[in-house]
Amino acid sequence: MSGYEVTVPVVDGGLPADVIVPPGAVGVVLFAHGSGSSRHSPRNVAVAHQLNDRSLGTVLVDLLTPEEDARDEVTAELRFDIGLLAERLAAIVDWMAADATLGRLPIGLFGASTGAAAALVAAAARPERVGAVVSRGGRPDLAGSSLAAVRAPTLLLVGGLDEQVIVLNEQARDQLGEVAELRVVPGATHLFEEPGTLDQVAEQAGAWFSTHLRQPHPA
Repeated sequence: MSGYEVTVPVVDGGLPADVIVPPGAVGVVLFAHGSGSSRHSPRNVAVAHQLNDRSLGTVLVDLLTPEEDARDEVTAELRFDIGLLAERLAAIVDWMAADATLGRLPIGLFGASTGAAAALVAAAARPERVGAVVSRGGRPDLAGSSLAAVRAPTLLLVGGLDEQVIVLNEQARDQLGEVAELRVVPGATHLFEEPGTLDQVAEQAGAWFSTHLRQPHPA
């Protein structure tokens, strides 16, 4: 399955992204990686490939420009700027909606760690364009007041051994209301490094997006 690299234009520069759209794609999922990670995150890449096998397109993108990334390597200040990351995600969603290939597909968001908070803020800001959200080991609590504005069906996946994050996800689920479902993956820690646990994440995420990304959302 072939993909291509693009540069997504944003206010402060360009963001490199890897795009795969399998034949007969029924939707496309934009990935929001966690703090200190990138579009090359092996866990997100592994999940993306399994989504591709389910006829879902994927967009893995760096949320910081190369210049910002170099600065963040020293200061670590931007990777936790949920507002900035959410603005970038919303801009990428707008770019996807206007793209000749991606624009015909319903859009989902997959967020990991702090990227999950940014994904939920972006979903709240683009309710007409984001059709579903999945959080892997996420910190949805960092989305704050935006949680109540999320309209997209949201799946919260947390490792069974990640006890503190389970509590935070339970609190976020209560704020998200009936659009959200929390599922615990037994025997998994925060990074889902245990054998078979990431496969469970990919399977459940794929089923969630396949179910909820039925029709394109009007621009």
